[in-house]
Amino acid sequence: VSGINQGPNMGDDTIYSGTVAAAMEGFLLGIPSLAVSLGSFEAVHYETAGLVARTLVERFIRQPVRQPVLLNVNVPDIPHANLAGMEVTRLGKRHKAEPVVKMVTPRNETVYWVGAAGAAQDSGRGTDFHALERSMVSLTPLQIDLTRYAQIPVLTEWMA
Repeated sequence: VSGINQGPNMGDDTIYSGTVAAAMEGFLLGIPSLAVSLGSFEAVHYETAGLVARTLVERFIRQPVRQPVLLNVNVPDIPHANLAGMEVTRLGKRHKAEPVVKMVTPRNETVYWVGAAGAAQDSGRGTDFHALERSMVSLTPLQIDLTRYAQIPVLTEWMA
């Protein structure tokens, strides 16, 4: 179990999430792995996410999944009693982030601060965004291979 992360890891955020990356390490070792995030930055109800993580771990023990599992878990930041359930989802998609801000540090170094994540763009039925909007825990199975297979022949031809 990696986390509990303060703030959601949904949609495109999973690509650069340290919480998800830590869970990937377990997954690569053949261990069923969970990346658990609390669905807001206010982080009021950590106990809800803790109870959800415990429930999932106990379920893995009682009823093992017969293949490697890397599960991204986003828990609404509400009291546990108010959860509407759990839903297996897919990753939604965000609009692009706010503009990058160029700054100079007190040491006269130029740094770039990437703006806040954009609003949900694909947040329809079946997405992680949609589940949290309905007070449901989002369970998204992830994979590691990011290869865009359809471009292999295109780029092979381009390189020729």
